[in-house]
Amino acid sequence: MADGFALFTDRSVVAMRVNGELKDLAATVLPTDTVEPVSINSPDGLNILRHSATHVLAQAVQTVNPAARLGIGPFVTDGFYYDFDVAEPFTPDDIKSLEKAMDRIIRQGQRFVRRVVTHDEARAELAAEPYKLELIGIKGGPGEGGDAAGNNSPTADEESVEVGGAELTIYDNVDPKTGETVWKDLCRGPHLPNTRMIGNGYSLTRLAAAYWRGSEKNPQLQRIYGTAWPTKDELRAYQTRQEEAAKRDHRKLGAELDLFSFPEEIGSGLAVFHPKGGIIRQEMENYSRKRHSEAGYDFVYSPHITKSTLFETSGHLDWYREGMFPPMHLDEERDETGHVTRQGVDYYLKPMNCPFHNLIFKSSGRSYRELPMRLFEFGSVYRYEKSGVLNGLTRVRGMTQDDAHIYTTKEGMKEELTSTLNFVLQLLADYGLEDYYLELSTRDPKKFVGSDDAWEEATETLREVAEGSGLDLVADPGGAAFYGPKISVQARDAIGRTWQMSTIQLDFNLPERFDLEYTANDGSRQRPVMIHRALFGSIERFFAVLTEHYAGAFPVWLAPVQVVGIPVSEQYGPYLDDVIATLKKAGVRAEVDHSDDRMQKKIRTHTKAKVPYQLIVGEDDQANGAVSFRYRDGTQQNGVPVAEAVRLIVESIENRAQVVTTPVAAEVQA
Repeated sequence: MADGFALFTDRSVVAMRVNGELKDLAATVLPTDTVEPVSINSPDGLNILRHSATHVLAQAVQTVNPAARLGIGPFVTDGFYYDFDVAEPFTPDDIKSLEKAMDRIIRQGQRFVRRVVTHDEARAELAAEPYKLELIGIKGGPGEGGDAAGNNSPTADEESVEVGGAELTIYDNVDPKTGETVWKDLCRGPHLPNTRMIGNGYSLTRLAAAYWRGSEKNPQLQRIYGTAWPTKDELRAYQTRQEEAAKRDHRKLGAELDLFSFPEEIGSGLAVFHPKGGIIRQEMENYSRKRHSEAGYDFVYSPHITKSTLFETSGHLDWYREGMFPPMHLDEERDETGHVTRQGVDYYLKPMNCPFHNLIFKSSGRSYRELPMRLFEFGSVYRYEKSGVLNGLTRVRGMTQDDAHIYTTKEGMKEELTSTLNFVLQLLADYGLEDYYLELSTRDPKKFVGSDDAWEEATETLREVAEGSGLDLVADPGGAAFYGPKISVQARDAIGRTWQMSTIQLDFNLPERFDLEYTANDGSRQRPVMIHRALFGSIERFFAVLTEHYAGAFPVWLAPVQVVGIPVSEQYGPYLDDVIATLKKAGVRAEVDHSDDRMQKKIRTHTKAKVPYQLIVGEDDQANGAVSFRYRDGTQQNGVPVAEAVRLIVESIENRAQVVTTPVAAEVQA
């Protein structure tokens, strides 16, 4: 027998995978075990680095404030956080003192030592930590372990990450000189061998408030976010990316460009789109409608509410009730004495469109000649997201899904899936997202409907289609919806961030639940296969992604104002009015700035508004029947004939040019 330290001498190895399970390097391995090294630069290694940083943060907080009680502290994408119950909220000045305390702990090189404990032992050792005691009690039975560094969420799945190991364990931070345990935390692990390996590539980033386990009914805790990287250079690169991301934040740009807002009078997570935002959204939707019509989709419409029986049939009330708004009890009638003479019915705001489309399919007898049947809807749906997870347009309570449901035969499902994936990728590219990979989400063993055979067939079919695309395919075990596996397109934006975009789900189960049938070519009654497909995911979220991808400088075809005319002085206004009128007749969104501002201020104003084309007119332009182009980057092209200017602008719109270029370049691109 040996441990990982004996097996791996490379200092970049921070943990190991033993028979597929992540373990500390100090864990014992047998000669028959399959052992793989985990480098600090790998995804697992980065998670372990950040997980260890959460422990150092928590230790630092309790060093500075011994009365602080511990919540949870998971690693998250690009970083980590820890929640604390403290009498006084943290301040930005506290961040600096906590980083100094963390530096001292890191320099000490404290060892992370895993220790298996019983539930009673854990309760005794952590008696002063009420939130840890609650985590221990969630699972409660012998043999069920814990990880206090899980996700702060009320779902059972995420709680199992906190206390879901095969054994209940505590990690001790041990002084390397004295062997004394200086701090401890309930945790599943694994961790770095020692704190020194965290190095100087970490930083605490911001403060926030968060409800314990994500519920507004629980105490509000103070959350400290941070990030950790293997080197200082990687930390600086990340910070540079974050600075750029902050400039692109769709919430900031949405206000600056007057695109949308979230009025308090309406409620959290419910957006209204202003006229300029409405134009962008309309263009997005119109182009999508055009492409769907060309691809053979039929447009349908469904109401926003329905009786509960529909979601009982679909299974949403069994599996998705927590994500739905409470029911409205309607249609009950009572007599003058108050006795019920007619029973009421529960109605729900719809969280999904698929049950409605199933009813449309079922509304008449179907033949194999009608398949594949492709139903498409821009359908408004409503989901009860916790207030703590709402985030601009990317996480809302009311949204519009570009929802399609395709009904096909089993024999034709692979061909239809391939066609659907190609359609999705082509359409995303038309909006300017061309860098992506695929993710295959498979069955959650605790949350699914349907037979094992049906799931296996659906999963393998999706896998074959995904692999056939030639794109990278990443596994997402347990990430599927309850009714079927899915492929999701993960798109990278202009600064390299990954966003989940389109999803394609294969479903044998809902056709069974709704008793959907068609007449096959041999006259027999057969069950169709159902494909769920959302291209944008939701209009709102896609709007946010495009806003950040383009940093608000939308391609000319999407820009709410495509051209602004700026006269050098008032006398050139009428000439520009004629030019702009010509553009408007050609369908261009154009206007003249007749304000009293000086020309340079007008240029600054419309550059800040990210207008693609500014047409400036002075004496020479008017005399020669021309205009001068000014572009977003400040470059200018003088003396372009009006007819040529109109042609170039119209062609850049029709060709959905992603970048506004000089007229010569635009002509080449067109």
